Amino acid sequence: MTTTTIPAEPLAQAPAPAARGHVTQARVLYSEWIKLRTLRSTFFTLLTAVVAMIGLGTLFSEFTASHWQSMAPGERARFDPALTSLRGYFLAQLAIGVLGVLMISGEYATGMIRSTLSAVPKRLPVLWAKAALFTAVVWVLMTASAVVVFLIGQALLASHHGMSLSDPGALRMVLGAGLYVTVVGLLGVAIGALIRNTAGGIAALFGLLLIIPVLGEALPSSWGNHVNQWLPSNAGQSLLALHHEAHTLQPWTGFAVFCLYAVVALAGAAYLLKRRDA
Repeated sequence: MTTTTIPAEPLAQAPAPAARGHVTQARVLYSEWIKLRTLRSTFFTLLTAVVAMIGLGTLFSEFTASHWQSMAPGERARFDPALTSLRGYFLAQLAIGVLGVLMISGEYATGMIRSTLSAVPKRLPVLWAKAALFTAVVWVLMTASAVVVFLIGQALLASHHGMSLSDPGALRMVLGAGLYVTVVGLLGVAIGALIRNTAGGIAALFGLLLIIPVLGEALPSSWGNHVNQWLPSNAGQSLLALHHEAHTLQPWTGFAVFCLYAVVALAGAAYLLKRRDA
């Protein structure tokens, strides 16, 4: 009796797992770029900052030129044509600071941060990407806006001691306006990561930049002369002073101190991002 042997069918092979790309800093940066450019709030906030920088600077320059003849001699003696055309930086910093906070706190508010950190388990590349991307975008826009409004403002003030970029201190002030607002934005990103709440982050940023300097003015002069120059906004705004004044830091020294505040805040944000749950 013969037995027919049926050959065994080969076992079905499991499909090969889909190839997965490695998480790199460049890919995280690109994903953050997609987020940044697809949010309408980003566009309108950046547009607000540009309009504030150029619009207010032009308005102040035109107003000064039209009222020059009626200005008191003391006002004319204190007149700073470069700073007059760059006055819009004060409002622009508020818009950029708010957007910096929202870069991270917005994801915590919607819960999207969990997806982001799941895709990037090491976490820190997310913070570096957000900070680097935001810094680059803000620096380009704010520096370009500062150059434009300076040229417009000095054209309006040409008959009243206007300046050119080649004059001593002018180029430093123009570049300083862009740099100062950029570091404000970076500080906003760091505070947003530290506090994780939009309202709390904005309140902390404005308190640090606007409220504390006002309180510092209430200190006795023996204290205030030594303390106030080291406050964040006072130190950073040294770049925007045409002439060095007593009890203020030298322009680049003050800017370095301001950058140090932002670096310390960003380091604290990085430490807590690794330690805390999303």
